[in-house]
Amino acid sequence: MRDAGRQVHGARRAARHGVASRVSPARAEARATPARAARRAAPLAASVAVLALGLTFALAPQPAAVTAPTADGAFTGDTQTLNVAADVAAPAVSHESYTSTTGPETLIASGTNEDWAKLVLIDGDFPVTEANITVMLRWMRQENGADNWWNRNNPLNNGYGSGGGSGLGSYDSLVTAAEYCAGALRHFDHYDGIEAALEAGDDADATARAIWASPWASSHYADGAHWSTRPAEIVQAPASAW
Repeated sequence: MRDAGRQVHGARRAARHGVASRVSPARAEARATPARAARRAAPLAASVAVLALGLTFALAPQPAAVTAPTADGAFTGDTQTLNVAADVAAPAVSHESYTSTTGPETLIASGTNEDWAKLVLIDGDFPVTEANITVMLRWMRQENGADNWWNRNNPLNNGYGSGGGSGLGSYDSLVTAAEYCAGALRHFDHYDGIEAALEAGDDADATARAIWASPWASSHYADGAHWSTRPAEIVQAPASAW
């Protein structure tokens, strides 16, 4: 019985091997084809992917090439142009120079004869230079003295707007006096020499000679004989004068 069972088992094994051996080569080849095809297609797919990537870069917009300048300094290649209307003019280039001056409020608060001299120059739009300040202080001293230069709120004894044609009039304040003094120098033709000298602003003695030659003082300061050039004392006026 054991031998019979062995024979039956061997027959079954032989039958299975027989079935396997009876599979045709064509069918076996058919079974192997998908895996083999996949292995063969892999290199091709990789090549296609690389080619597609290359075409992407080739078709992308490329930046404009920067070209070297020519011998005359001009660049070649595409250029941009800007059209401007024919009636558009280039703005003028300004070359003004600026100087700083103390404001009127500061001068009034300080309140000295030097401050009043500067205020006249500012009101008359004259240069506030050392020469101009010097000649104004000398002029004020010749008219009223240093210790009482604010007399009648009329430091230069100006008749214009003061109510006194001979220069003996007065103003309501030293601020008003400065305005009228500057106005007289700018307004009346017979003070043109003084005006021009103050405009130059570089020579106190030249301005003094223009003052002597003008009709500002009937004595003409004795053509300079009654004119001191010593340094002027700086004296503050009472706050009420301003």
